Amino acid sequence: MGAREYYDYRRAIYGDITHKAILVDAAGTLLAPTEPMAQVYRTIGQKYGVEYSEDEILMRYRRAYAQPWGRSRLRYVNDGRPFWQHIVSSSTGCSDLQYFEEVYQYYTTEKAWHLCDPDAGRVFQALRRAGVKTAVVSNFDTRLRPLLQALKCDQWFDAVAVSAEVGFHLKNHPKISTCSSLLVKRHWPCFNCTCMVL
Repeated sequence: MGAREYYDYRRAIYGDITHKAILVDAAGTLLAPTEPMAQVYRTIGQKYGVEYSEDEILMRYRRAYAQPWGRSRLRYVNDGRPFWQHIVSSSTGCSDLQYFEEVYQYYTTEKAWHLCDPDAGRVFQALRRAGVKTAVVSNFDTRLRPLLQALKCDQWFDAVAVSAEVGFHLKNHPKISTCSSLLVKRHWPCFNCTCMVL
């Protein structure tokens, strides 16, 4: 069977759908922060004595985030608190635990995040109606699932894989193919994996 015959055969079975599953990242693809991080850190931090400007906070954040995280091979282990506490403290110069908890809790709410595309729900529902399996695969901490629920988009997905839960970074890692295949096979055992990763 040649390429054209195969294409016609697939089209006869699946229509114009060329992939059986679509895996999307959370931050930056599905979700985006409502306000710039430096603005949030500064606004909340003012009552805790944070004096750095937003530009200084951003510069310090980038520097801290770029450093290797030595406590674990993962930045986000479980809820990611030790990593994020280090980032918030390094970015603002404030190590007050109440300040950190207020920032951390803010990013667990729907107030802190919005959908990158307001039509995403219609797109994912159409994909699912067409038989395409959908999943979120993200290097996020364990706040992702409750956040997806708070944003009322968790029902768009057949599965969610979070690096903090599986024990390794999911993006840009050789195991992503394996993880994607396992994710598909675990949730859809009869499914021959042809995935698109976004």
